[in-house]
Amino acid sequence: MPTNPNNHTIRQWAEDDRPREKMLLKGRNALSNAELIAILIGSGNKEESAVQLAQRMLESSGNNLIEFSKTSIEELSRFKGMGNAKAISIVAALELGKRRMAEKVIQQKKITSSRDVYELLVPELTDKYYEAFFVLLLDRANKVIQKVNISHGGVSGTVVDPKKIFKLALDYNSSSIILAHNHPSNNLKPSDNDIRLTRKISEAGRALEIQVLDHIIAGNDNYYSFADEGLMN
Repeated sequence: MPTNPNNHTIRQWAEDDRPREKMLLKGRNALSNAELIAILIGSGNKEESAVQLAQRMLESSGNNLIEFSKTSIEELSRFKGMGNAKAISIVAALELGKRRMAEKVIQQKKITSSRDVYELLVPELTDKYYEAFFVLLLDRANKVIQKVNISHGGVSGTVVDPKKIFKLALDYNSSSIILAHNHPSNNLKPSDNDIRLTRKISEAGRALEIQVLDHIIAGNDNYYSFADEGLMN
């Protein structure tokens, strides 16, 4: 049976266009994001190769992997040549990437800067359409005892109970804590409520001799630190 020239599977491309072979010959860093995704999906459709299909999917998210990682299985499955199995492979790979980042930081444990906090909480605070509020509980050496999701809410805010925060801090015998939440809008400027809440929790911490070291506001690709801006005094 003659080969269908429109059937774009990886095996039928020119060698330079085969992502798997390219990775073997030149290494993983030589591949574009679209080529890496093409390896996951294996084949395209009658009009597109796997790489072309991957490029089109990325373009739908502005060629931004952070935005692309928000795409659901159902949304990916709507692209011609995709299905649930291929979409699940992509979502699983992106999730593994997020978890790898978290584990790399968790092994370090000790918090030395606001960047450490942001990187530790990236998997929990990015790629979300709602606000989530976390607290890091630290020992005297600024090592992470526990990270706790205090609350989550809607797109415009979440309710935080200071009593719950300090009960956890006392239960874990924490010497200090760090607050962190996300802004789904990606606007990192603290709201008036963010400032009031930080002051309220800091004052309560002083009374209990549990220092509040920082409050991080996370966006999709950056963060704001109250401590770095001199707002924790």
